[in-house]
Amino acid sequence: MAVIIVPMICHSGRLETENSSFGISHRLIEIGRQAKRAAVARIVVITHEHDKFQSGRDILLRPNSPYMLFDVLAELKRRGHSVRIEQGPARTHSADIAVLHVDATITPADYLDYAQGFPLCLNVGTADISKRRVSGALVNQGDAWQGPVIVKSNLNNQGIPERFLNRRAERAGKPPPFPGVPTLQPYEIYGSLGDVPDGVFERDDLVVDKFIPEKEPDGFAARFWVFCGESERCTRYVSPNALVKASETIRREPVPVPDEMRELRRELGFNYGKFDFVMHEGRAVLLDANKTPGRPKNLVKMFAAGASHLADGFEGLIRQFG
Repeated sequence: MAVIIVPMICHSGRLETENSSFGISHRLIEIGRQAKRAAVARIVVITHEHDKFQSGRDILLRPNSPYMLFDVLAELKRRGHSVRIEQGPARTHSADIAVLHVDATITPADYLDYAQGFPLCLNVGTADISKRRVSGALVNQGDAWQGPVIVKSNLNNQGIPERFLNRRAERAGKPPPFPGVPTLQPYEIYGSLGDVPDGVFERDDLVVDKFIPEKEPDGFAARFWVFCGESERCTRYVSPNALVKASETIRREPVPVPDEMRELRRELGFNYGKFDFVMHEGRAVLLDANKTPGRPKNLVKMFAAGASHLADGFEGLIRQFG
């Protein structure tokens, strides 16, 4: 027993010093991690005056939202940042950073003017995300394209956000903010350009795209790139449906982000958002760009799990521009 006890007594001072050094090192590492994070910031999220960024509570009475940014903001609040939701342009610009989060294809001019008054505003360059501006698959009548085509709404998400905001405005006794939104029309796939009904190419509210999903033996695939600053995730989803949606897939896998998409992101002015694209004949083709990506109900846990990574990217933007 003495052989065991004596070394412990003789080296107790050294052990205490080693433990103390370990504790100091551990604290220094934690301080370093904290230093890498952005200083506590006041964040304001600019939404449309008739939008509800937080839409009630889930079955466990937790706050709920249809937007992916909701989870990112929750993580930022956990880290000590303050967050305020501003419904519509206000008179004050009392924040360190703003996020322009107007869920509409074309952001109204007064919202842009308000957003530009902040020291830093994310996505202030994404005022127009119409298909005519962002799609890399557009075709015109008389083009040489021989494959199938799809007729889509020029508006993001078929104009559903605009209709939603119009309804809420009417309930509040106010004029619709987006008058003249066309009737909801489902996407239609045709075998060729020649099969597209007469008059489609003359309509401002519709576009014709090449129908080029990535074909699989058991369905179709598309790629979704979600990003905030330098943080990102890019996933290839396979669906049994020709129109691939993340919420209706049979499998998914991480994939790299092509250089073409990164360049388009810079050109379109996106700090935060989601790009839908496919690989066609060895080239990345953007199909849709979304500045207010959603939070599918059946993928809430997955989106929440990725919020910390996107929050890192948000803090990186604060450091970069702060």
